[in-house]
Parts: sequence; C-alpha cells; structure tokens
Amino acid sequence: MDYIAHYTSPLGGITLASDGQALTGLWFDGQKYFGASLSGERQERELPVFDRAAEWLDLYFSGRAPEFTPPLALRTTPFRRAVWELLLAVPYGQTTTYGQLAAQIAQKRGGMSAQAVGGAVGHNPISLVIPCHRVLGADGGLTGYAGGLEKKRRLLALEGAAWMNR
Repeated sequence: MDYIAHYTSPLGGITLASDGQALTGLWFDGQKYFGASLSGERQERELPVFDRAAEWLDLYFSGRAPEFTPPLALRTTPFRRAVWELLLAVPYGQTTTYGQLAAQIAQKRGGMSAQAVGGAVGHNPISLVIPCHRVLGADGGLTGYAGGLEKKRRLLALEGAAWMNR
C-alpha cells in the first residue's frame, strides 16, 4: 500500500508518496510520469515522512538549501539508482550535464551514453529532492524536465544557479 499527501508550492500542487516510512515519490501535479511508481492501492494519510518532506520543501521554496534529506526509498533498477545517487550529490545552486553524469557512470560501470542517463534522469520519481532540474544539455541549455521547462527555469533561478541559455 502506498500513502499520499499534498503540498502547495509557489509553482503549483505537489503530490507526495510514501511506503509508510520513506518518501517514494514527489511530483508536480500533472507532470510527465506523474505517479508512475505508485502501486494501485493508495490512501491519503498524515505521516512523519510527509511532515519531514514538507519541512524540506518549505526551506527549499524559501530560497534556502535544506541541510537534510527526507528518508528515501528508491523503487528502481540498479542503473537508475546509480544515476539518481549522482543527482543527490549535485549541490544546491549548481548544475551538471547529461554528458558529465554519463562520464561519472562510465567510470564505475563501463561505457555509457548521455541518452541512457537522460532516460534515468527523466524518470526520477522524487523531483526536487533528487534534483533532476539541475541537469542541463551539453551546451548549458535547458533541456527536458518532466515538470516542464518553465518550472525548471524557475527552480534554477530560485537556487541562483547560472545556466547559459536563459
């Protein structure tokens, strides 16, 4: 059984999901792949992990870098987990590229394409906390974001991140 809760952000509604102990999903309402990791059975409920996630989101949307990560449960393949763990290491206000992530994965696992990394980044079910919005194209431009490019632009601006193609 999955549990869900809702959060109202300056960029729109957010749905949170949990297995009861850890965060399993965080999506802007209506975004691409919304709820893809949810089981068929779900219930709205107040949980400590949702309180912790809301605290994280409050800090984030106030323009401050949260100094903690809510408990996460990554329901995924080993490859996607490796990519998402790299995303967790991208600091607030900084960016990386799909190619840089692919090079990091290649060091650990052998050859890797930026397109394969892009697929893993795009299917990240815990947006914001796992900061897929901090990934740019090779030219420094804004490329795909499941929540939409305007949200990506606003998130990077909130963090004070520099990117080339504004």
